[in-house]
Amino acid sequence: MFKRFLQLELKSFFRSASLGQSLGLKIFMGFLAIYFLVSFLILGIASYPLLKQYFPEQKPVLLVNNFVVIWLVSELFMRFMIQSLPIMNIKPLMVNNIKRQEMIHFVLLKSLFSFYNLLTPIVVIPFGIWCWREENFTPLQVIAWIVAMLALVISVNYANFLLKKKFAENLKGLIPYLAVGLVFAGLEYFEVFKISEFIGGLIHWVFEFPLLALLPILLAFGLYRWNFNYLKNNFYLDSGLKGKTTQVESSDLAWTKRFGSIAPFLQLDLKLIWRNKRPKTTVWMSLVFLVYGLIFYPNPTYSVEMPAFLVFVGIFITGIFVINFGQFIPAWDSGYYSMMMSQNIPMRQYLDSKAGLMYFSIIVLALLSTPYVYFGVNILLLNLACAVYNAGVNVPLILYAGSFNKKRIDLEKSPMMNYQGTGTAQWILGFPLLLIPIILWYVAYKLVDQNFATLSLGLIGLIGLLLRNLFMDKIVKAYKAKKHIQINGFKQVG
Repeated sequence: MFKRFLQLELKSFFRSASLGQSLGLKIFMGFLAIYFLVSFLILGIASYPLLKQYFPEQKPVLLVNNFVVIWLVSELFMRFMIQSLPIMNIKPLMVNNIKRQEMIHFVLLKSLFSFYNLLTPIVVIPFGIWCWREENFTPLQVIAWIVAMLALVISVNYANFLLKKKFAENLKGLIPYLAVGLVFAGLEYFEVFKISEFIGGLIHWVFEFPLLALLPILLAFGLYRWNFNYLKNNFYLDSGLKGKTTQVESSDLAWTKRFGSIAPFLQLDLKLIWRNKRPKTTVWMSLVFLVYGLIFYPNPTYSVEMPAFLVFVGIFITGIFVINFGQFIPAWDSGYYSMMMSQNIPMRQYLDSKAGLMYFSIIVLALLSTPYVYFGVNILLLNLACAVYNAGVNVPLILYAGSFNKKRIDLEKSPMMNYQGTGTAQWILGFPLLLIPIILWYVAYKLVDQNFATLSLGLIGLIGLLLRNLFMDKIVKAYKAKKHIQINGFKQVG
């Protein structure tokens, strides 16, 4: 039966209506996958000699074991944010004489063949070979350690399965778990209790007692059975037919009327964000990424050796909503875009409302980022310059890129690893949005100094704001020229 399931999956892939679409995106993702595989392979080959060179007083294997818990937590976070769960169209199969257990086992085993499950093995196996050659470990000890590490990766795979099923639709439920994680991170940072060394010590016992490798295998098997039981209990045709009963909250948003002719469109955008899962999540994620600077600003390496990277951080913090929300304009309105375009609605007012919403988000995020002045006035000034640059340059740029959008979006789907509405334009757009300001700042920094570079970035943004009407006229023409292409694209499903 597994062979039959695999045949159905292959036919579904090659017969898909979207197979020939976004060919450029598929090629780009393929090159990206090869790049990461090669990078991780190089990391696995070079990690042992590099650790031996830079930490001669410590054994590389102990350093790696101490890093395992950080690796696994980071991998779990990455998987939760960007990995999609394996899917299978089960409804046509459930009316046939096919055992539910076979379908569930196929779905769970299918998740093992994920790209993310390849990254750890191509690092661990070369490192294990180094340990066998350079340390006094027997082949059995090294194999046991590699098996234990691979079992932990599989455990993360199935733990992510459970987390996405339970929390992908309700990110607020993750807050208590994140709080516990932050407590352990604080204990680790202040050296009260180093959980990394504690877990590293437990993993190192595998070298002393190879049979302990069975424990991670049992953990992986336990998570597999947990997933199996969860899916089995929800494996019914009518399990998703009953709709959720919710209390409707309405607001007239009267305060938006002060914005004049764009007020009706602004009201629609705010209601769209508030009432739908995917756009609402972009708001919450924008607030979460405000703490992104805490990773880089306290580190003197970036302020001294890599100051241009702080431009990326400033653009990202103050413009994350512009990037996440703006890249899908006008696909957010794909459900009723054809109706709007059939009305006597000026395209300029429609786009002005989108720009106004993004300007507002930049102001709010810039104000919320002002506490970073704790790390220096230069950080505050850089963030403000990045905010002005986002408003003057990136907002018109992202609006113009929206004229190429022609893929519809389901507003109620989770945004986690959801590529619906994503095309080649979205991937290409990230480079000018984030790289151009870094290059401009760096050139000015090399020519004069850091203060001049920050001032130059802000002035470029200010010039963009002064030329706003000129930019908007060009953008409106682009939208009008592609209006019928967009309408036709938004009608396509899948």
